[in-house]
Amino acid sequence: MKKIIKTPSESETIMTELVFPNDTNPMGIIQGGRIIQLMDIACAISAQTHSGRIAVTASIDKVSFKTPARLGDILTIKAKITRVFNTSMEIHAEVWTKHLPDMKSYSTNEAYFTFVALDESAKPIKINPITPVTKQEKENYKLALKRKNKLTN
Repeated sequence: MKKIIKTPSESETIMTELVFPNDTNPMGIIQGGRIIQLMDIACAISAQTHSGRIAVTASIDKVSFKTPARLGDILTIKAKITRVFNTSMEIHAEVWTKHLPDMKSYSTNEAYFTFVALDESAKPIKINPITPVTKQEKENYKLALKRKNKLTN
């Protein structure tokens, strides 16, 4: 495999969605599972963009629900790789909601997803590393190793 070094920004994914009636519970609040599904899709796009391979979800850490998104709100989902390990990638996903009619943006939730890239036989494959550039990317890169070590110990 040719070693190609990319930055986290090269695979950053930003999705925009509208909250429809089918996405909500009887109170008109988006269902948690729908939020996680959207986060998972954004992370998959980021992982596959970086690795050039099909990538699958290996784990999701604690998902925090801060501000509810409601029927008619506009969601913005952002996914960005924080670190590549051997065959896995940690990706940070964030969701914001814009409430109508004031259009103020609120943080809805965030989580860290781990994805694994697969070869043609559905076996994990080595992934090219990332090089963090910004101060925040460098901090996320460092903290990703701490999160991984905490999970494996």
